[in-house]
Amino acid sequence: MHKTVQNLINIKNEIKTKLIDLNLNYHPNIIAVSKTFSIQNINPLIEYGHIHFGENKVQEAVNKWSEIKEKNNQIILHMVGKLQTNKVKYAVKLFDYIHSLDNLKLAKKISDEQKKYEKKPKLFIQINLGNEEQKSGITLNKFEEFYNYCKKIELNIVGLMCLPPENQDSNFYFSELQKITKEFQFDDTSMGMSSDYINAIKFRSTFLRIGSKIFGART
Repeated sequence: MHKTVQNLINIKNEIKTKLIDLNLNYHPNIIAVSKTFSIQNINPLIEYGHIHFGENKVQEAVNKWSEIKEKNNQIILHMVGKLQTNKVKYAVKLFDYIHSLDNLKLAKKISDEQKKYEKKPKLFIQINLGNEEQKSGITLNKFEEFYNYCKKIELNIVGLMCLPPENQDSNFYFSELQKITKEFQFDDTSMGMSSDYINAIKFRSTFLRIGSKIFGART
């Protein structure tokens, strides 16, 4: 068995055990984030039957996934990195989900492009809960106004995403995002990565973005 498949199985078993411990009955989706890794590392996971994959850069995703997506319509591709407006036309065509909607200009561009392709990607609004200047995301005090604008221009907002500040307790930020998710009645949350996905499932994250724990350290 290929090591990426074994790693994925180990993660699934760990999650299953934790959900039993927490007495939670739900099934989070694992996004295998394959940035910088070649298709040779990814193919074993596809053959195993895994369908959710994530990329951080549009051009890398176009090169890597365009042909695979044409042949295999089961694959669900997630844009999990920062999306530049000049890459939106490619992203809308290729990705099923975009996890990093974080400003008005980007929202408008996605709205314009999805009309051209008659395809509506599912979108997560990224919230900057730690108010970190170096990090993308809508600040909490501007979120509701931004969300109303997104609805007005007919974007398909399915949930919220956050990246907790490094070296801080992620439980606090995941708890905050869960509260907003409930308040606005979203179905999905995108939170939890290789270092903190076990914390994220405590707060019913529906999408876990896991890279290095599946593929190993990036060179």
